[in-house]
Amino acid sequence: MKVLVTGGAGLIGSHLVDLLLQRGYEVRVLDSLALPTHLGGPPSHLRAEAEFHWADVADAEAVRRALLGVQAVCHLAAAGGFSGDMQGYMRDNSWATAGLLDAIRNYGLPIEKIVVASSVAVYGEGLYRCAEHGRLHPPMRSPEQLGTGQWELLCPHCAQPLEPLLTTEDTGVSPETVYSLSKYDEERLALLFERQTGIPVAPLRFFLTYGPRQSVSNPYTGICSIFATRLLTGKSVVIYEDGRQTRDFVAAGDVARACLLALEHPDAHGRPYNVGTGRPTTILEFARTLAEVLGKGERLETELGGKYRLGDVRHLAADITALSALGFTPQYALHEGLQAYAAWIGALSGLQDRFQEAEQRLMAQGVVRSRGSA
Repeated sequence: MKVLVTGGAGLIGSHLVDLLLQRGYEVRVLDSLALPTHLGGPPSHLRAEAEFHWADVADAEAVRRALLGVQAVCHLAAAGGFSGDMQGYMRDNSWATAGLLDAIRNYGLPIEKIVVASSVAVYGEGLYRCAEHGRLHPPMRSPEQLGTGQWELLCPHCAQPLEPLLTTEDTGVSPETVYSLSKYDEERLALLFERQTGIPVAPLRFFLTYGPRQSVSNPYTGICSIFATRLLTGKSVVIYEDGRQTRDFVAAGDVARACLLALEHPDAHGRPYNVGTGRPTTILEFARTLAEVLGKGERLETELGGKYRLGDVRHLAADITALSALGFTPQYALHEGLQAYAAWIGALSGLQDRFQEAEQRLMAQGVVRSRGSA
């Protein structure tokens, strides 16, 4: 079987390409090598055994050529981050996915399985429990609440503190950013396509992915690279809110294995699946663990100035029961995963911190704000 991996030069895609080649698949990669993620052009980890198409996933003719002769698609190419670029997200995520699916149907291509990358961001806030009202999925915190520095969520019915739970796929969705809306578009388009064509589709909701090959030149790619470049260039780590918000950090290698499982398992289709570890970690704990494995633990300095990102969530970790029932088990604990990342980034030269410039841009767009503003 030949598999097309869109975004196959990226963090998750390149790890998936490695696994596919190890399993004996033929692999074709379509990737635009977008800037600033790929400042140096084709990355060194791009495998010579994989056929490479340097093209934009929103280019209909390039996508048609990339689809010819393949039997399965892992669609991972996407625009990510927290910017306010509405047209960019809708073009690169929603529109590009629609174009890929149209090409498969319109040209009658014999595709046997499609795996689509969705995101944890579609949930908005996670699942919680109120002592009086039970399980609930509260709305996102308002700009007014965030502006006062009241970080934790309260029950919308009785205003009592809420206990965060692991978030299940049936929690409900509340995409509150352009990025999250575009990712929800992708999974709904894909599931609609399955119902119309009968081609099995597996949308995977990736939680916060980190690991070797995560771009250090793109300041929007995730806090692992943002924190690491700050630490390795002698700067303090800027943490939004109070650092006690929790996330589910999952290693790129585990996410790639989830993609492979979804591709190969006959029952993995027709619904979204969470891809995470099931273990919530505070941002402060993540920063401290990263500093430790980088050898910077004793000199870790954090800035907790009360800044926040509009549209950010407080607590969100995955219930992975559904994917585990198909055979998925995360292999990397956080410390082990960060050790692998530290070994990789420690071998790089010429690291530059680009966080401050990116933060200033987001502040100008009103995405990053300071406590006391709404």
